[in-house]
Amino acid sequence: ILILIFMSIWGSLIGGMVGFSLGGPFGMLLGSLIGGKISRARSGGTGNFGAFAQPQQIFALSLIVLSAKLSKADGQVSKEELIAVRDKLKIPENEVEQVGKIFNKAKQESTGYEPYAQQIAQIYKNNPNVLEEVINILFYIAEADGNVSQSELDMMQNIARIFGLNQAQFNSIKESRKSSDKLNPYIVLESKPEEDLQTIRKRYLQLSKEHHPDILISKGVPQEVIAESKKKMRAINSAWDQIQKLKAN
Repeated sequence: ILILIFMSIWGSLIGGMVGFSLGGPFGMLLGSLIGGKISRARSGGTGNFGAFAQPQQIFALSLIVLSAKLSKADGQVSKEELIAVRDKLKIPENEVEQVGKIFNKAKQESTGYEPYAQQIAQIYKNNPNVLEEVINILFYIAEADGNVSQSELDMMQNIARIFGLNQAQFNSIKESRKSSDKLNPYIVLESKPEEDLQTIRKRYLQLSKEHHPDILISKGVPQEVIAESKKKMRAINSAWDQIQKLKAN
């Protein structure tokens, strides 16, 4: 089907038409918004989603849809969560209506979040750190009303599982959301207290490289949402500082 390439990262997703092919659940969703008639056969796979679209556009659309699914995970959509989606994703006022149509369609449709997560996992299968960043930003959305419900946590954990992330990676993302004085540094660095400092240092250097904002931007994370990546980096650095002090004692 045809959808319009962003004027900004977020804008004009459904307002006009520049061609790139889009299959799977994302194709069905956007097709329904522009009146496209897509057969199940044509839409069954991932299609060519990503073949012509910019990585930042794919990431943006993924966040809009998964945020919509997450916002109703606990059975209610709070005003705070809706504001968080708009503010976190830095959606300009002139694009709110267009993005809102996608958000509301994803929120109202019967399709679950799993098919979308599977399609995103396929698109970013070679960039697991980008998939981790999707989870990181979903945590931000879930935290907006002051409480991450168990149903929201379960959903994010299952999305992480669909993404192919292991439990240590998910726990690291979750722990990194805490303030530096409350986080467990070993969980953040996906390490164990009994490991020696050199082993943990190697993990620290690996995580620092994977989650550096410049690396994430080059892999498709939009500049608009990179602030949360910087928080992750601060947590990684803080964890390493804490472990060095603990090991020195």
